[in-house]
Amino acid sequence: MIFSILTGAHGVKISKLREKFISLSTVEAVIRKTIDNQLHTTPLRLLNTTTGRLCDRGAQISAFKTSKEYNELLLSIMAHPDLPLGLVADAVATYFRYVMLSHRWGEKEPVLHDIQDKVVYELKEAGGLMKLQSFCKLARHEGYHWAWVDTCCIDQNNHVELQKSLNSTFVWYHHSALTIVYLSDVLPSAKSGALARSEWITRGWTVPEFLAPKVIRFYQQDWTPYLDDHSPNHKESVEIMHELEDATGINSHTLDAFQPGMRDAREKLQWASMRVTTVPEDIAYSLFSIFGIQLPILYGENAQNALGRLLQEIVARSGDITALDWVGQPSEFNSCLPANIFSYAAPSYALPHLSEDKIQIAVSSLRDTVAVDQALKLYTLLENVSAPRFAHRRLHLPCISFHVTEVRWKARSAKETSFTYAVKADGLDDLLITTEDKLIQFSQLRPTRRTFLLVLPWDRRLLELPDFDDDGESLGDWSQPESPLDDSDESVGDSPKEEEFADSESYSRALRLIARLGQPFNAFLLAQQRGGEYKRIASDHDIIAQVKDVASIHSMMDIRTLEIL
Repeated sequence: MIFSILTGAHGVKISKLREKFISLSTVEAVIRKTIDNQLHTTPLRLLNTTTGRLCDRGAQISAFKTSKEYNELLLSIMAHPDLPLGLVADAVATYFRYVMLSHRWGEKEPVLHDIQDKVVYELKEAGGLMKLQSFCKLARHEGYHWAWVDTCCIDQNNHVELQKSLNSTFVWYHHSALTIVYLSDVLPSAKSGALARSEWITRGWTVPEFLAPKVIRFYQQDWTPYLDDHSPNHKESVEIMHELEDATGINSHTLDAFQPGMRDAREKLQWASMRVTTVPEDIAYSLFSIFGIQLPILYGENAQNALGRLLQEIVARSGDITALDWVGQPSEFNSCLPANIFSYAAPSYALPHLSEDKIQIAVSSLRDTVAVDQALKLYTLLENVSAPRFAHRRLHLPCISFHVTEVRWKARSAKETSFTYAVKADGLDDLLITTEDKLIQFSQLRPTRRTFLLVLPWDRRLLELPDFDDDGESLGDWSQPESPLDDSDESVGDSPKEEEFADSESYSRALRLIARLGQPFNAFLLAQQRGGEYKRIASDHDIIAQVKDVASIHSMMDIRTLEIL
């Protein structure tokens, strides 16, 4: 290279010429650091679409160093020492752009050992190999050097690699230059609606695979664009996104700009409620990234345990109890959690809308019947309640408890295995509960030693506190506070009028809470166990309870944290 000649040459002119360049080792170090930063969010193994070979991280870097792109970048930096690092990063990022495949696994999919140290394009076309070859050719045709397929780019027999890969795939899909969705059962002549009927839409792992990418394209059985839509990004196709929205129940904005996290946990669980996976535990594992959770992948633990660990983490981290809102069979992991994801298929119970006008009317009425000290006491008790938490699979659930005084058998339900009971509880309207559990019948005249409770799981949202996560106020919106040492005529202490206003505000806030507590709510029926803990009695339907007299707030004062098995 010219730089090598300059390095060994002598003379004043040569020395001045050499000063215009920077050392080769410095340039290589800059590029290598940029490569490492780029590959931080790149799959561990990638298929080289030019050579057809599977490459680990070292082979990917070696391929770059022997490419014309590398030599051009090297010479450009050496000749222009002031070249912005951003341009270097762009050049590296362009070379290492990769394409991800989202697909429905078929029979005889090639795994890592089938293609290791082989040229994919030279292998006999059959089954999954034909799909792999077509995908790589399409990625190459679109101008990308690298491609990734879950079937053969992960060593399924290496537990450490499998764990890392499953916890990283959402990030990999998100940072991909393009994600190709292959609809193997959608014929070239298909019309709008075929995507919604594809088996791909029913699979568990495809949820993060279509939420994570920024750029996505759908391809039919013959590898032509779905609906003959040749636009660069199908997330910008109104027709395709509308179909995907209808098929998944996920609104178009979320489909386009999804962010992982705990928010709207119950809704996210509903997205996956009707999906299936070949391996039972995968229905839970496929959701880890949706919630931004990284947990151990423990194949063989069974689906209930996998789902239980996920739900436990959601409740423990976020305090969001909507994950406890389900109908169906209880889990062996914990009775407050469902045995399977299908229990989230039905929409969660929606409280009757309480308009601001109705709240004000209720507050006005309560002022005449609820003493200030009692209202403030209830508010303070609930404001200071700790968040729900899990410990050793035991749920510590803060709630308002209502003692059950009577359980009477009413009738066998249409389902032969279910029973309907009339239930009475202190402070609540009478209600009917249908369950597969055979309950002890008792009344005040024929009491039982076993304690039953109907509880309202405490939800801090009822306090109407500000949501700081959504606080859009920037530092620039803050004004400099006045110093308490400012020389002014105002007194340091609050005036009697200010104190009276603060008390009035607190009282109003407490009455608003009581008005909300007077609304129908989704109750849990709990049965006490020998050790003093409780178990939830699952019901075939939501148990909708309501306080008899919201003004009698003493009936809502039994606030405790129950330990539920």
